[in-house]
Amino acid sequence: MSLLKLAWKNIIASPLTLLLNIILFALGIGLINFLLLFNQQVKNKFENNLADIDMVIGAKGSPLQMILCNMYHVDNPTGNIKIEKAKPFLNPKHPLIKRAVPLSLGDNYRSYRIVGSTYDILDLYNGKIKEGKKWVRDQDVTIGSTVAKKTGLKLGDKFVSSHGFEEDEDLAHDHTAFTVVGILESNGTVLDQLILTNTASIWNVHSHVETDTVEDDHEGHDHGDHDDHDHGNHEGHNHDDHAGHDYGDHKGHDHDNHAGHDHDDHAEHDHKHDNSIADLLNHPEEEITAILIQFKSRTNFQALSMPRNINENTDLMAASPAYQINNLNANIGVGTAALRYLALLIAFISGLSIFISLFKSLKERKYELALMRVSGASAGQLFFLIIIEGLILGLVGFAIGIIVSHLASSVMASAMSDAYQYSFDSWKFGKNELYLLLLSLSIGFIASVLPAIKAFNTDINKTLNAK
Repeated sequence: MSLLKLAWKNIIASPLTLLLNIILFALGIGLINFLLLFNQQVKNKFENNLADIDMVIGAKGSPLQMILCNMYHVDNPTGNIKIEKAKPFLNPKHPLIKRAVPLSLGDNYRSYRIVGSTYDILDLYNGKIKEGKKWVRDQDVTIGSTVAKKTGLKLGDKFVSSHGFEEDEDLAHDHTAFTVVGILESNGTVLDQLILTNTASIWNVHSHVETDTVEDDHEGHDHGDHDDHDHGNHEGHNHDDHAGHDYGDHKGHDHDNHAGHDHDDHAEHDHKHDNSIADLLNHPEEEITAILIQFKSRTNFQALSMPRNINENTDLMAASPAYQINNLNANIGVGTAALRYLALLIAFISGLSIFISLFKSLKERKYELALMRVSGASAGQLFFLIIIEGLILGLVGFAIGIIVSHLASSVMASAMSDAYQYSFDSWKFGKNELYLLLLSLSIGFIASVLPAIKAFNTDINKTLNAK
């Protein structure tokens, strides 16, 4: 019988001890690998979506919240900003700014965010069209690959959005439908889970809601002599006071004449917006959520000091994504480091358990080992027999731990997808597993060295005479 088969038979001869060793070992290795998988996936998502963005400008509030909302789309906006106030940073001739990408948020479809922007957002994240084309007219949308996969939307499909970032039928904008005109290639960035359109489409949706609200407020009021009111032209209709809505002022749009205006028909609801910064600047009273900024040079002192100057001298807020994400990683790292140390402690305890079980088994098997020597086995073979037992325990514990960690990652990926619409590859194997394999085998080897030396030094005469 080979040493490998004999070692395996010796291991399974004590099933309870084997189970305890494997559980402890798998728990330690599995927890370490789970933390490595989770950290790597999150780190990759953060890095992929940094997109060389140097600064984000938005409404006053939490800088980290603004970054998470407008770059990673996992939080709520800090508010909206008027284009008039943001105009200097949208200037295409700005001496310090290479690219400014405006964002308008507020609605979703099945929890996937609808983002109003310009075509620059595609260049920012290297987005490419897989099917169809970019959005052109109002209410056209180009959707990410994950959105298309999860929702089943295809070219030409129409859908209505819900207000906010969670799907809610009670908050659906049934009056205005979006039409899918394009689908993006998957590139692992935030574009995969976004629905892109022009900024005017976001204004249109909220403008209609606010108009309806004002009309509802006038129901039941005594208007006296109706000859004095020209309702066809909506004179005296207050469109400037829209308290409670994100997109407050809509002076840039002509809402005075609604005759024959069908919000469900693309052809009749085309305001001829050209999806450019210049078009936004024609509507200074409108609002957007934030601006993603790339500097022409990261070594320019004026560019580096721009966020501080904006925060101190304007009503806007500016934040550096790299700084905020580094702080977030540092805060998260404290918790993950503690868990990693716990996992290493569990792995150490499992190695100690293997050592104790092997050492204990030698006392029970010393007569068997002496007979093996009498039958022709060398001291070296007894040494390697015990070493092989330790390595087998380490290998089995590693295999089970890796499987458990990937199963746990799969559950976590599903939860993250449901909560934030982010996709994670929970069954991706990398070099970390190879390092953990070496660690597992090393623990098994170290735990079995002393018992193996004891087996090597077995005194045949003394052991057999004692029996």
